[in-house]
Parts: sequence; C-alpha cells; structure tokens
Amino acid sequence: MAKKANDCLTIKLTKSLIGAKKDQIATANSLGLRKIGDTVCQPVNAATQGKVAKIIHLIEVTEA
Repeated sequence: MAKKANDCLTIKLTKSLIGAKKDQIATANSLGLRKIGDTVCQPVNAATQGKVAKIIHLIEVTEA
C-alpha cells in the first residue's frame, strides 16, 4: 500500500524538555524528538494524535 504525502504529521520540537514531566519526556522520545529543532514525520492515527495532545505545548505540528 503506497502512502500519500498527506498521511503524515510533521512534528518539530520547539521547546526544551528540561523541566518537563517524566511522562512528557518519554512521549517526546517515543515520537523520535530528542533535541530542540528535531523534526519527524509520523502517521496520522489515534496513537499519534494522543501523543501530540500530551506535549502540544512543546511542539509545532503541521500536516505534510
């Protein structure tokens, strides 16, 4: 099954994880975000949307 370009969310870490709760740091790491400026493309599904909602104050999300 071929993926379309609009089947992913581009997520960029814009704020530091220093001072964030441990579960928020774990969520960012599970998305592949470790340093400020890291950008990943994740599929659009319920799991990804839940992770984004948990750390929305630390990230910037765009649809790719």
